[in-house]
Amino acid sequence: MNISKGNLLRYSIISVLSVLIILMLSSFVFRMIISPRVDSSLEDYVVPRTVEEVIQVNVLNGCGKSGLAAKARNFLRSRGFDVVEIGNARKEYDKSLVIDRVGDELSSKKVAYAIGVEDSLVTSKIDSSLYLRSTIIIGMDFASLKPYK
Repeated sequence: MNISKGNLLRYSIISVLSVLIILMLSSFVFRMIISPRVDSSLEDYVVPRTVEEVIQVNVLNGCGKSGLAAKARNFLRSRGFDVVEIGNARKEYDKSLVIDRVGDELSSKKVAYAIGVEDSLVTSKIDSSLYLRSTIIIGMDFASLKPYK
């Protein structure tokens, strides 16, 4: 079979465009169905403690590798969360965890889902002096979290 250069160019362009369309469709399906966005607003039954109606968190680096808290801050802010502070934890942690600070477990679970922490690693340690809903501690398992993939 002899294919002219014009037909070969057309087949090549059609093939490249077909691959691009398949990639775009698979990306769309992944975003909308497999990994949907997390709603960062408070639930209706929760009375906001501030004028803000988004979940306020702080991020602590608990593994010692520099820049991890800042990367998590940028990741969470791009998803609508209010990251009010970043810093270093007092000790190193093997596992990343989310700490509920006001007794709003649902908001803490939203934060955990947003960064990829399992629900079993959401704990409660009420501290109303922090003026935030959750604390995120990035542990040695940071590579498995969404901001670092």
